[in-house]
This record gives sequence, C-alpha cells and structure tokens, in this order.
Amino acid sequence: MLGIIGGTALLAVKFSPLEKKTTATPFGRAKICTGLFTLILRHQHNTPPHSINHKANLAACKILGVDRLILIGSTGSMKQAIRPGSLIIPDDYFCPWDIPTLHENDIRHIPPVVDEALRQELQKIVPDALSGTYFQSRGPRFETRAEIACFASHTDIVGMTIASELTLANEFGIPVAALCTVDNYANGIGGADVPNYSEIVAAVKQNGDRINNIITQIVERLA
Repeated sequence: MLGIIGGTALLAVKFSPLEKKTTATPFGRAKICTGLFTLILRHQHNTPPHSINHKANLAACKILGVDRLILIGSTGSMKQAIRPGSLIIPDDYFCPWDIPTLHENDIRHIPPVVDEALRQELQKIVPDALSGTYFQSRGPRFETRAEIACFASHTDIVGMTIASELTLANEFGIPVAALCTVDNYANGIGGADVPNYSEIVAAVKQNGDRINNIITQIVERLA
C-alpha cells in the first residue's frame, strides 16, 4: 500500500474521499486517513514540528501495510540558484540534532537510505525537479542567518520534519522517498529576511493546483 505523509505543502491539496480513523501503536495513537492509499497529515490539530509523534505515525504506516512511502515537505532554499517555486527530490539528508529512533535501548545501526527506485518514480512524475540534500532543523523557530550560512555549503534546502520520517521509515523497513516544495528563501539567502510563516502558507496555496496534480499522479502511479 502507498503511504503519503505531508504537512504545510499539502494545505491546498484536494484529496478524494478517505476514511478517517485512529490507529493504536506502541508509541501512541496516530490519526490517519485511508482508502486507495494511507495519508497522514503531520501538522493536524496545529501540532508544531518539534512535537509531532513521528514514531506513532510511522508505526501506523507499518501496521496498516504501507510498503512504499512518499514524504511531502515545505522547505526553504539555502542556495540563491534554487528559487522559490522549485521542487526538490532529496538524495540525502543531514540533521545535527537528535532525531527519533526505535533503537534507544539496543545496538542497531540502520543505514539511512532514500530509496532510489521511488526517487526515480518521482523524477518521472516531476521531470523538472532537482536533486539536493535536505537539512533538518529542530523548529519550531526559523533558523538564524548564522545557522543557514554554516550549513548552506553542504546542504540545499531546510525543513523541520523529513529527516526524522526518513530515519524511522528505514528502521521500520519501509522504502521511502521525499518530494519537497521550495516556498521561500532561508534566512539571509539572497538578502532574504527571516521567513514569515503566513507568506509561506500563501505561497503554498498559490501553487496548490500544481501540487494537487503531482499528488494525483503519485497516487495513480504508485497506489
């Protein structure tokens, strides 16, 4: 079964009717929508990024039989050449802060892999999407100019959730890839001011038809 996890980038997407349900997991309950595919909205009930129960969300995917997972995320560009409105299919990720793991009390070293077959499927759906490295900050605050300047030499886009989801999907044995919308320049890039969340939401809604079409193609191709 196809699974999709999304947040701000899906604010303007119109999904076909899906059944809302709650799934119990060893890590808490996860609210999901099911039908032709499984959907989790990571920011439902106004949950900020640092408070999302990623373990419960990914465990629910595993319990429901999700065997291929696409993550959709809103990001800021850390390169002036990657303009807002671009789409990125990450081929790697980096997070200097703690991210959740299933292996708090045992020794398991799980390779962090973005599934290449799923990446190629996304590339076919969105041929103009770029590759890049995803940098995860902790949130909920935006990053300082100094933080962006420090990490921009090695990463391309910044968000607050997808590295955690990629890591846990690998630990659960679910093939996973991500598609990121670039909705703003990160703090200080190209002279940009500190990002404004209202402006980011407005940019997401402005590109709603495009993202809606991409999600439709993902479901048609992978579900």
